[in-house]
Amino acid sequence: MTAPTLDAEPACPGPLEGLPTQTTGPAPVLRAEQRPFDSIPRETWDRLASRNPWATPFAAWAFHRAWWDAYGDNAHDETVVVCDDDRSDSEPVAIVPLMHRHEVEPTDALTRTTMRHADGGHLTQVAPTAKAILFGASYHSDYATILADPASLPGVASALADHLASPASGDWDVVDLRRLRCQDPTGASLAEGLRARDVGPLDVEREDVCPVVTFPEGVDIEGFLSTLGKKERHEIRRKVRRAEAAGEVRLADSTDPLADLDLFVDLHQKRWGERGLFPATRGGEQSRVLIRRLFELFGTDGPFRLTTLTVGERVIASGLHFETDTDLLYYNAGIDPDARELSPGVLMIYAYVRRALELGIRRMDFLRGDESYKYEWGAVDEPIQRVLLPRSA
Repeated sequence: MTAPTLDAEPACPGPLEGLPTQTTGPAPVLRAEQRPFDSIPRETWDRLASRNPWATPFAAWAFHRAWWDAYGDNAHDETVVVCDDDRSDSEPVAIVPLMHRHEVEPTDALTRTTMRHADGGHLTQVAPTAKAILFGASYHSDYATILADPASLPGVASALADHLASPASGDWDVVDLRRLRCQDPTGASLAEGLRARDVGPLDVEREDVCPVVTFPEGVDIEGFLSTLGKKERHEIRRKVRRAEAAGEVRLADSTDPLADLDLFVDLHQKRWGERGLFPATRGGEQSRVLIRRLFELFGTDGPFRLTTLTVGERVIASGLHFETDTDLLYYNAGIDPDARELSPGVLMIYAYVRRALELGIRRMDFLRGDESYKYEWGAVDEPIQRVLLPRSA
């Protein structure tokens, strides 16, 4: 099956569309200031994230803490908080997770922390030596946003724009904010706020797509398969039957993900080798730290899960995903290539879809990238956008 190309998909809304409605009465005067990530309590961070309905687990304090613990050597903290300017002791009304670094650092080839681009080279290029303001953890998160109530976003974006236009923000060359969901009004608010300061030629462009399956209400796995194309559902059912003939197909949560993490790493490397997440390099060690810290910080009851897929007594795959009440976000997988006859990749997605349906989860999000296998499950592209502001000379 041929995956839709980026050019065939609708563009994100324009930068001035979709802005949240302002509340009645005079807008509060807000100010933005840089504060160290370490100085912001977890409770404050997650409370503000919970006010934004477009926030995902990638916005959680635990994800950002884990990322800084793993990749702190690759970037510099630029976290911004926005407060009520009338009160010096006011609690933040918003947090903007930011960092700065050069678009390409000398160590990036080794640590694999270059920004992943969508295929096709359609994005505006930025000089590799440019000092860039980016969303924190951009390299490993699939979605980014401002942590705030949507109704306050215009004022928050305006305060952030004032901050970035002032000497307090330093000598950056470009603001390069990625991973903004098109439905999230954060992108529109940022574009309007930054454009109003006339700091440079602002552009909003589609960065990539996240294919997402939205399940029909009330269907089970067989009902869902019947919604797919004839060829796709035939192939899926054939491969599932073949695996079931070899033993029970079971997807199980790890009760001790830290202990079971080595199994995931081994399967991932067995499939991808030096192209995988965990080669015997500094970058591979940083990947291990990130995943380990995610489990430590989210905890066993959190949204970050490690699963194993077995056929009979044989482990053929292991997966990492985020799970909320409404979404299952498929983050990464390790698959045993020696189990090729059991089609572990297809079986893994089948097991995840069945899990989501049994739990009443409405969406399976395959996250960034238009790999063809995602569309075999009926996924539809949800674009993400980039707000780009090169500083005028």
